Amino acid sequence: MTHTPVKLTFEQYLEYEDSTDNRYELLEGELIPMPPESGLNDRIARFLLVQFMNLVGLDRVVIHTLELQVQGNPPNRWADFVVLRPEHVSQLEQRQTLLLYMAPPLLVAELVSPYRNQNDENYRRDYVDKRQQYERRGIGEYWIIDPQAQLVTVLVLVNGSYQTTEFSENQRIVSRTFPELELTATQVLAARW
Repeated sequence: MTHTPVKLTFEQYLEYEDSTDNRYELLEGELIPMPPESGLNDRIARFLLVQFMNLVGLDRVVIHTLELQVQGNPPNRWADFVVLRPEHVSQLEQRQTLLLYMAPPLLVAELVSPYRNQNDENYRRDYVDKRQQYERRGIGEYWIIDPQAQLVTVLVLVNGSYQTTEFSENQRIVSRTFPELELTATQVLAARW
């Protein structure tokens, strides 16, 4: 006897509750559990949290717990780091999900998990798949933080397409959204206070 899993719509997924703290992406209607973050990725996200909360306040910075509805498959992504717009604070009181009808966040950053090569799933997810989905979602600034390559790539939405700038070592990261930010790639990648 075989078991055929039930395919969920996104609306059904939003209602789904399994009484755990598990996070899922919905891939072709099936729940795919998201693995826990690595220690390094979590440390970098917490470092960014401190840096950005000084600019916009603690209630507008979220790490690892904000879900973004996006176009494509999967229709949801769990972002590592997000800077919210002021109106998002009240919109997210019931559920930490930014739906398509809500304005996109100001900035999203993803921390690339270790990969073997550019065909590896971890590499493709952040450099290709999420890039395309975040671009279509209209997210104005997307950072790809890659500890393995020792790079912080900043993608800025210009006329509907991302323009890319890479930062390494002691280069100051230039953010169009937060020009007052004073961080270097080394500071972000080392995530030390």
